[in-house]
Amino acid sequence: MVNDRYRIKTRFNENAQSYDKQRKKLIPCYDDFYGIATALAEAGSDCPKVLDLGAGTGLFSSFVLQKYPNAQLTLIDLSESMLNIAESRFDKVSNVQYFVGDYTTFDYPERYDLVISSLSIHHLLDSEKKALYHKLYSIMNRDGILVNADQVLGKTVFLDSLYKADWTNYVEHSGLAPEEISAAYERTKLDKMSTLDEQLSWLTEVGFSDVDCMYKYYNFVVMYARKL
Repeated sequence: MVNDRYRIKTRFNENAQSYDKQRKKLIPCYDDFYGIATALAEAGSDCPKVLDLGAGTGLFSSFVLQKYPNAQLTLIDLSESMLNIAESRFDKVSNVQYFVGDYTTFDYPERYDLVISSLSIHHLLDSEKKALYHKLYSIMNRDGILVNADQVLGKTVFLDSLYKADWTNYVEHSGLAPEEISAAYERTKLDKMSTLDEQLSWLTEVGFSDVDCMYKYYNFVVMYARKL
């Protein structure tokens, strides 16, 4: 597990400078994916406490901040290089905390109204995902919302092959340079995807309510859950 975290940190440190500009060329459904995820990030106040897991360059947080300019953001990621870009992105925003670390073992100092994550949790083993969902439930405020925009494994080998074929075709025609495409393929070796049904079940088991998949494009999904 430690070696896995090191490989993830290394890969994303290497990719930090080009991460944002590659997003639309690596995510076929970019606008819907982030647009729906942001729309679902609803809070009961104008200044919600927001935790962004695997925050990277702060892309998802930036969309939430447009919606809630007074939000208190907490960004955590393994990659210091990615978070450095997030700090530059939010250099004029005062209510932002940054933590370089493993969000599965981090000792969170407070409770949160919104927990968001994008394209990160699929790097965890099944057992780690289950434990993370349990931990998130414990650190969220009542009526808190969890929005996870991520990638999932097809529930059959055939479906998973369809997912991979669509993504590969999109990337190959994206206009990215060959070395960028090669690096993207290399990063997929870090993936430990679980099926959508499994994850919705795990969220329900730990106590979340109104658990659902609110958006799906092949293996790109937006999962939603509430703590009542």
